[in-house]
Amino acid sequence: EQIFDAFHHMITEPGAELDFDTLGDLETLSGVNEYPTRIKCAILAWHTMKAALSGESEVTTE
Repeated sequence: EQIFDAFHHMITEPGAELDFDTLGDLETLSGVNEYPTRIKCAILAWHTMKAALSGESEVTTE
């Protein structure tokens, strides 16, 4: 959950302070927030994983 939150914050908040200890190699994707049309693509897999772990049958990036 902490990694998801840190990644989501990094991608959706341009200029956000990054938590490098939590993000690790995911930090390399920080530039995605410069391309707003790619943000949903970058976080879809994370939302899918989070939904699967919670037992949800539908996934949304909204």
